[in-house]
Amino acid sequence: MDEVREVVQVEGGVVVGHDGSKCAQEALRWAGRLARRADVELHVVRAWSMTSAPQPATWEPGYVPPLADWEQAVRDELAAHVVAAGLDPACRVTTHVVHRAPVPGLLAAAEGASLLVVGARGRGGFAGLLLGSVSDQLVHHAACPVTVVRTGAQGRDFTTDEAGAVVGE
Repeated sequence: MDEVREVVQVEGGVVVGHDGSKCAQEALRWAGRLARRADVELHVVRAWSMTSAPQPATWEPGYVPPLADWEQAVRDELAAHVVAAGLDPACRVTTHVVHRAPVPGLLAAAEGASLLVVGARGRGGFAGLLLGSVSDQLVHHAACPVTVVRTGAQGRDFTTDEAGAVVGE
């Protein structure tokens, strides 16, 4: 295994932040559909720390595994979330894990992206907030457009004409 990564850089495509939450899973599905329709790469990014990572298989009482083991546990969990999302098999997906706080980790990944997608609320925050603190910071500071996907949001259906323009409901 390579060194534990603290930064990921992508060139184009859609970056979606994933923290293991229900909102993140819905954002992943949404971003996957968009990436497939646009025929661009989907980059799924998980920022992690030892406190937010799943316990590695090498963990045992009295022994703290090396960071590489924690990173592998995060990779395995993220891969399982991607499979559970049921993305179109034609969607080109790359997963990335970064040992960094979510906001700087996602901001760095989004620098070269065409779009950043996140869930409205992740594992932290107050129950009543529409935007979580991470999504709020990303909306204000990302170098690319940001879409925040709300859990259970019901959008209107629309169709397009032959030129691709939206033509009502």
